[in-house]
Amino acid sequence: MPAVDPSLPARPAAGGAAATDPAPDLKRRILATGRALLEERGPAALSLREVARLAGVTHQAPYHHFANREAILAELVAQGFDELAQALAAANARFAAVGRRVGVVEAGLAYVGFALAHPGLFRIMFRHDVCDPAHAPAVRAAGERAYAELRRMVQLAHGAPSDELAALYWAQVHGLASLLIDGPLGAGPGSAPTRLALARAVLQRLADAVTPAR
Repeated sequence: MPAVDPSLPARPAAGGAAATDPAPDLKRRILATGRALLEERGPAALSLREVARLAGVTHQAPYHHFANREAILAELVAQGFDELAQALAAANARFAAVGRRVGVVEAGLAYVGFALAHPGLFRIMFRHDVCDPAHAPAVRAAGERAYAELRRMVQLAHGAPSDELAALYWAQVHGLASLLIDGPLGAGPGSAPTRLALARAVLQRLADAVTPAR
């Protein structure tokens, strides 16, 4: 069973009245349970009824906050992009202290580290068949915030914004993250630190190749 955030209120008995939970706590419980279910069993397993069952609330409780399964997925994807944007922003904030080359490596590690920590969520964030940003304004806005941080990293590294360079970096770090999660680079019993060490080595080579000298 997916683990539920320990900061959430205690789950009521199965079939209990959902109305006893304050609305923000109920919404948080549903989202936390949905996210844990997504990580453990993938998007196909996520339904409003299953989320309600695992959260210990009535099967109607999720409908107080989400019209359907797609609405929960959209909010989770928006969460994911916001967290990715925050991770990239934290790396970008260190550029002045660490320099361009190290800054590029740390930004890449922020991206890959997010993917390794949240593989189930990462897998669906870019799948429009699961969540189409055209129909989810919050997802589109969160995705734009994440891209803005990627573009900012390029400006910090190269002195000027460039959508072409942003696409180059994005392709490299996204491909690396995907290979570490689902591809041959992730095969075997390697731990997360081992995979991050490999990612760092690859990103250092990338930084050597594409980061201009001062």
